[in-house]
Amino acid sequence: MFEEIQFNAINRLPNYVFAEINELKMRARRAGEDIIDFSMGNPDGPTPPHIVEKLVETAKKPKNYGYSVSKGIYKLRLAITDWYERRYGVKLDPESEAVATMGSKEGYVHLIQAITNPGDVAIVPEPAYPIHTHAFIIAGGNVVKIPFSYNEKYELDYDKFFESLKNSIEDSMPRPKFVVVNFPHNPTTVTVKKDFYERLVAMAKKERFYILSDIAYADITFDGYKTPSIFEVEGAKEVAVESFTLSKSYNMAGWRVGFVVGNKKLIGALQKIKSWFDYGMFTPIQVAATVALNGPQDCVKEIIQTYKSRRDVLLKSFENAGWKIDKPSATMFVWAKIPENLRHLGSMEFSKQLLNEAKVAVSPGIGFGEHGDEYVRIALIENHNRIRQAARNIKQYLKKRS
Repeated sequence: MFEEIQFNAINRLPNYVFAEINELKMRARRAGEDIIDFSMGNPDGPTPPHIVEKLVETAKKPKNYGYSVSKGIYKLRLAITDWYERRYGVKLDPESEAVATMGSKEGYVHLIQAITNPGDVAIVPEPAYPIHTHAFIIAGGNVVKIPFSYNEKYELDYDKFFESLKNSIEDSMPRPKFVVVNFPHNPTTVTVKKDFYERLVAMAKKERFYILSDIAYADITFDGYKTPSIFEVEGAKEVAVESFTLSKSYNMAGWRVGFVVGNKKLIGALQKIKSWFDYGMFTPIQVAATVALNGPQDCVKEIIQTYKSRRDVLLKSFENAGWKIDKPSATMFVWAKIPENLRHLGSMEFSKQLLNEAKVAVSPGIGFGEHGDEYVRIALIENHNRIRQAARNIKQYLKKRS
């Protein structure tokens, strides 16, 4: 009897592609093998001390042990809107245009559940961070995927993007209700400038869709590039929301602190659904997050410098090993095209071979969609010595395969 019960939302989800690589990685480690792991974007550095100290201080006060506020305590929401004003010159209302979330992923999924009706259509550029697509599937919506092009500097080709977007809007029935964008992009590291959002906001108003913008890696930029916000564009709050996380900028991944800001209608929907689902983060975590956003930002600069240094070491050592990779200007990842003579393997088989023969774990591009299958994603989460060791291992692997 119980075998016949169907769980529709789960049945609509594919198997998680990265689980296979994770299982191989864990099996190798249980066998005593030293695996150099670039597969997950999990920051390896400590949270800055002043943030931890505030958590400890606040956690010692019994008054903070009770239920919190699902949309975030007021001081944290005020810190969020102040952060936007300092960084982008954008004014937001902490009451009606900001929500603190348990990481940006939780906020994004709950937002989609709050605003998606069965059959609604969302357009998601591919490759894509998996939850950007599958949150709509879980909510009963449909997803139209569009490929996007970029140059060797990982800069988006605007004209091709907007042509694909326009064609998808015209061909879709019903008309798309949402368009998801994520720049700097995970996994490809692709970047845009403010003029991209100017075009996108204009199209959203004309075609009547909402924009869901994810800028999780806004701080992690190099070589003079600065991440824009969609809200630097006049009128963007009429059609858009934007999400951010403290995970990468402050090495706070396990703390689970993020936020969503923007359009009052969408933010109101998120606030309402969260009031049913949770009582908010532990108050001391929210207070510490307030200190992170309001406090000195030298720690963020140090974290960015660490990723930049690792990027430079990785690109140089991998090129010396025989694998030339273009240089990204943002995120904590490198989006690496598989060496030409091995591209026929596809990203999953190539990743398995790297793990089994070079003892190096990466994320197969196919896990981010079919348009990523000629690539692997490499997270900058190992130190210089480990990166160089990985390059030596890969050099031997490539030599055997040449």
